[in-house]
Amino acid sequence: MTANLQRRDDTPPDLEEGYWEALLREGEFAEGIVLGNGDHREISEDRTHRIDLANNGGAQHLSDWDAITQIKEHDEVLELAVTGYNRGGLLVEWHTLRGFVPASQLIDFPAVNNEAARKRLLEACVGRTLSLRVIELNELQNRLILSERAASASPGERADILSRLQSGDIVEGVVTNLCDFGAFVDLGGLEGLIHISELSWGRVGHPSEILSRGQQVRAAVLDVNADAGRVALSYKRLHPDPWETVALRYTVGETVEGIITNVVDFGAFARIEEGLEGLIHVSELAEGHFLHPRNVVTEGQQIHARILSIDGHARRLGLSLRSLL
Repeated sequence: MTANLQRRDDTPPDLEEGYWEALLREGEFAEGIVLGNGDHREISEDRTHRIDLANNGGAQHLSDWDAITQIKEHDEVLELAVTGYNRGGLLVEWHTLRGFVPASQLIDFPAVNNEAARKRLLEACVGRTLSLRVIELNELQNRLILSERAASASPGERADILSRLQSGDIVEGVVTNLCDFGAFVDLGGLEGLIHISELSWGRVGHPSEILSRGQQVRAAVLDVNADAGRVALSYKRLHPDPWETVALRYTVGETVEGIITNVVDFGAFARIEEGLEGLIHVSELAEGHFLHPRNVVTEGQQIHARILSIDGHARRLGLSLRSLL
């Protein structure tokens, strides 16, 4: 279901390599590959899943890239056996090519923070046959990424979604993965990315502060790259930007309630409403001398502060605790 939202002038986050950085980071930086027979293989220095052409037949390898490209263009589903795993997901093989299935692209794979438990779950998948679609293909980088989630969509459904989506549309989906880079949302066999900068008008330390895996969300479409099958989404743009009206709703000298969200060497940040944070400079924390702002306030602490300055255009709000003491 989609609706339309008037597009702002802001430039959306880049949809190129950064889009896949979060999806592949764990897999590419895994310490080694565990094969189905229990052997281990170290990943090469460039930390990508590559295949040595000399050991696999160069000509056959090149024709396999042509064939897998045709399979991707025709949106075909492959039935492939899992041959190994690493901490980021599963490994499969198609002729001379090795493919990678990120754990976030597996259906019903639980979110597990415990490394040992995650390893056992991935290891249990070795030998299983999965229905997969190619979602990313780059011969120059020897990158072949597949998805079980994408294979659950009807033939042509992903392409249909891409052809219908436009900047400004409002879509609904399910959060499938959270990482430092942002949140991935399943739009029906096609995933969109909410960059961390598009989650809230305020500062976000990690996407898990705003969303949770499995959560149903509505988001605004920022950009669509139909050729690459990528969709940039925004969660925050469904809500008014509090900085646009901050000067109308608050006045200098007013006392407000807030919660300390971050303590740094030069002071502390306090959230007075969703998306609206102010800085309490170290000189405005308390009278006298203290070693560090953490000696005065802690993260999560509720406080009362006085507004010293308001600059909605620069998105700055000056606060003081000392003036209330």
